[in-house]
Amino acid sequence: MKITQKNVDDLTLVVTLGIEPDDYTEKRKKILSDYRRKADLKGFRKGMAPMSLIEKMHGRSALLDAVNSLISDSLNNYITENKLNIIGEPLPNETEQKPIDWEVDTQFEFVFDMALAPKVEIALSTEDTIPYHEVEITDEAKKEYINNTTRQFGSLVNVDQVEEEDFIIADLSQEEMKIEGTYITLRSIAKEEMKAQFLGKKANESFEVNVNETFENESDRAAMLKVKKEELASLNPIFTVTIKEVKRFSPAEINQELFDKMYGEGVVKSQEEFDAKIVEKMSSEYSLESDYKFMLDAREALINKANLALPEEFLKRWLFSANEGKFSMEEIEKDFDLFLKDFRWQMIKQYIVKEQKLQISREMLLDHARRVASYQFAMYGLNNAPEEQLNQFAESLLTNEKEGRKLYEKVEEDMVINYVKSVVTIDKKPIKLEDLHELTK
Repeated sequence: MKITQKNVDDLTLVVTLGIEPDDYTEKRKKILSDYRRKADLKGFRKGMAPMSLIEKMHGRSALLDAVNSLISDSLNNYITENKLNIIGEPLPNETEQKPIDWEVDTQFEFVFDMALAPKVEIALSTEDTIPYHEVEITDEAKKEYINNTTRQFGSLVNVDQVEEEDFIIADLSQEEMKIEGTYITLRSIAKEEMKAQFLGKKANESFEVNVNETFENESDRAAMLKVKKEELASLNPIFTVTIKEVKRFSPAEINQELFDKMYGEGVVKSQEEFDAKIVEKMSSEYSLESDYKFMLDAREALINKANLALPEEFLKRWLFSANEGKFSMEEIEKDFDLFLKDFRWQMIKQYIVKEQKLQISREMLLDHARRVASYQFAMYGLNNAPEEQLNQFAESLLTNEKEGRKLYEKVEEDMVINYVKSVVTIDKKPIKLEDLHELTK
């Protein structure tokens, strides 16, 4: 077989395979012999049909299989032997490839486009400066954080009369119909004049409301009246409302009971210790936001410094081919700049991992999985989940193929970012949390 290479530019090349009958004849014979061995044709014992008949039935498909196998093996060997660091997969050339007549041709020429990965060379030092935005913990931010915390641990309490944000338990009635103990949330009433019907009312007071005008959302209205949505149209909208209870959300008091709920019994014993814990938690959360912004800035700085050229037109074709038409070329074009940025970052990241011999241990993965588990438990109000429970959940994350891969990628990226942070100059910049949020949008 004759293989030739033509360099189009520094990153793209055209490889041409010239295939002669001697290259594929033996492989084709073997494929036909396999067809014959498996053939169960009427009038012949299994595997004993004449080869001429097998040739007639399967000759073309055997040729296709033999040539396709030869193409695949030859391209892979050529890439390996010539140490080509290619991007994606070889693609059929759209201009130089000549038509093939599989019924007549015995000599074939196949032309493929290939793209080479650019060489990554990036050396970091203290001369490289990347900003790090440190969030200031102001008294105002601390006060707001404590208010949010006390609301998180708050509860509903009974009150005497209805105000703007209250919840009502009421009976609704009209003629023969009575709905007992239904919930009404004043926040769900859109119009102020409708909400005013309830304000100032007390338990055991009764008054009439038009439920269609008051509760415009049909799903909410159906749930309140305990009927199906399609039944609403047939109902008389005028109901008598009798208030049974008025409930108001009350934030938790800052006392020992709250301390024990949040941190475990006896861990925090005073307002001062509570304040210190709050500042510690805020610092931890804010540092995550700061670290995220630093990661974005570091990626941008390294991408700009490496200045990697990419074979963009080839990559568009490869994305279209690899996704088997799931995305149109217009869709690929739309997000292509983001793809290029991520592609460049992946190349830089792998270069640093290899160059610095960074290695990920199972304990590192497990430690990160525990943090993910702890965060997920906290979302459900379990701020002090037992260690055994965290470990079990972390192990389950690692054994899940999809979740395990995400954990690995995150730990790998963290290692790379920590390396970058250790060698460049960090320009610390104080910032307010809301301003940081704007920067990371």
